[in-house]
Amino acid sequence: MAIVANPHPCTIDNMTVAYHDRVVLQHASITLPAGEVMAILGPNGAGKSTLIKAALNLVPPLAGDIKFFGQPLSRVRRRVGYMPQSAEVDWDFPTTVADAVAMGTFGKLGWIKRLGAKERQAVERAMETVDITDLADRQISQLSGGQKQRTFMARILAQDPDLFIMDEPFAGVDAASERAIVNALAQLKQAGKTILIVHHDLATVRNFCTWVTLLNAGNVVATGPLSEAFTTENVHKAYGFDDLDIEPVAAGEMPGGSTC
Repeated sequence: MAIVANPHPCTIDNMTVAYHDRVVLQHASITLPAGEVMAILGPNGAGKSTLIKAALNLVPPLAGDIKFFGQPLSRVRRRVGYMPQSAEVDWDFPTTVADAVAMGTFGKLGWIKRLGAKERQAVERAMETVDITDLADRQISQLSGGQKQRTFMARILAQDPDLFIMDEPFAGVDAASERAIVNALAQLKQAGKTILIVHHDLATVRNFCTWVTLLNAGNVVATGPLSEAFTTENVHKAYGFDDLDIEPVAAGEMPGGSTC
């Protein structure tokens, strides 16, 4: 068997997913190289969240081969972090912001969930990164929408995986929270982390993404580097409208002047 020296953080090959008798994702294939930030784009119902949930086996795929760092998820689970949509989280659960962020370290602690100095420092750094240190003792049920997203962003930062998978982290956030999350993404990119993010705002894709995958009705319209896949033609195919022009990005150019 051939050994891949540097396997990609995520490869999805020919994946098909159905809910009951309705196929919602058909023969989807994407490859995410190390160190890139890939946006999953498409209209409502295109299959964006389904793509990442099926990859993580939160929704069982009908067919397809999914590998993380060249291996099944079960073998590299600690290297993969997942930030779900805010609506999927039980915000009435009685815990503080600091405790919620600390949960990100549990995967490395084994059965005894007792934080040591290293884990406490990771929690503090994560909260500082998204500017929620002053909220450490607040109950999560008392948070605003943007504060909730920053809390779960901090939790995945505390986990410190090699691959970050995020489902709509900008949904329902205010301007301050958006800036905090974008800055955190920039730091992760600079640190060599790989990011797969379900996104909805075409206008901000260039601010922090380097690769894109465009979906329409469960089909992959285009996937690849920003300069190749995020074109006016492909956006038209994915969204079904023809009144938006996407400014091209030259190969090797950093999108939007971003530090990502």
